[in-house]
Amino acid sequence: MLDFTFHNPTRIIFGKDAQGQVGKETRAMGKKALLHYGGGSAVRSGLLDQVKASLTEAGVDFVELGGVQPNPVLSLVEKGIALCQQEDVDCILAVGGGSVIDSAKAIGVGVAMNEDIWPCFLGQKKVTATIPVGSVLTIPAAGSESSVSCVITNEDGWFKRGINSPIILPVFACINPQLTFTLPPYQVGCGCTDILAHMMERYFTNTKNVDVSDRMLEGIMRSVLLNAPITYQNPKDYDSRAEICWAGTLAHNTLLDRGRIGDWASHGIEMEISGIYDIAHGAGLAIIFPAWMRYVYRHNIPRFLQFATRVMDVDMAMDDPDAIILESIRRLENFYRSIGMPVRLSEVEIGDDRLREMAEKTVVHLGGTRGNLIPLTADDIEAIYRLAL
Repeated sequence: MLDFTFHNPTRIIFGKDAQGQVGKETRAMGKKALLHYGGGSAVRSGLLDQVKASLTEAGVDFVELGGVQPNPVLSLVEKGIALCQQEDVDCILAVGGGSVIDSAKAIGVGVAMNEDIWPCFLGQKKVTATIPVGSVLTIPAAGSESSVSCVITNEDGWFKRGINSPIILPVFACINPQLTFTLPPYQVGCGCTDILAHMMERYFTNTKNVDVSDRMLEGIMRSVLLNAPITYQNPKDYDSRAEICWAGTLAHNTLLDRGRIGDWASHGIEMEISGIYDIAHGAGLAIIFPAWMRYVYRHNIPRFLQFATRVMDVDMAMDDPDAIILESIRRLENFYRSIGMPVRLSEVEIGDDRLREMAEKTVVHLGGTRGNLIPLTADDIEAIYRLAL
């Protein structure tokens, strides 16, 4: 196990009617907020009206900016920065899923730093400040409500890039599993896939002697595998929704990767797909992760055998490491299919015409390789894309 420091100050308000506390929590951040959201379900469900009423009751003035897309874009972030500066906003409240929260985080950094933020996403400049951000979560998936991460797409070249900094950790997150009841089944599947991917990125490591975090990751992965089909089949089952919501938060709040180095190649490989083709991030991960596993598993067979037996319940009596691991990947793909996810690029009408372009873009700002379990070159990544066709 590696040395580490863990600190996550995000205040989690979890449970039925958690959003009723949003006014009080926002007022503790500031007197005037940017109310940031996507539009769709938050408006139709009446949640946005509830949030506005809570803010007004708590004496919080606010301005609004909707229109966040599933893959949030830099142009809207820049619009939000300008609006906050014009209106003298001192905090941001994100109402939505990970895309809305990521957009809010980027706006917060831009307002506080008062300079072009895209170099931060390219690793050319450090994040040095933000104005406070809080959230009301409506989609369990990205874990952005208590993570150090933020991903934005720049329409100029369609580069999808992220920043990681403890400075952007949200101040609070209101999580009411009931708010997820009206999500379309496909969105539920994408969210569960994203949650699993966050844990698998951490799980597949070369770091030795990490049994505590291994067991935590395995337990939460197994819980998602158990509860995801229930939420998919019974949208109003509160208990399964609550398990998924909490798993989504734990999967990405940095607790589960303390003392270990995760891989993170699959996220980078997928981001080129959703950045260019604008498919759901979770759907892209369901396609890429099994292909990545098939390509790299021989680099660390004991780690992949552990995943196969402890998480996917493959019987070691098969006594054939390759067969055991390949069976676990097959079971993972079957799970994805059971919750409505694609597992091939062809299933989302993506062919081979831009694979090389995506492979090169994946490593262009990273010194020519991607991933930590085994560094992948553009040639490796193109091969993974082709396995995923």
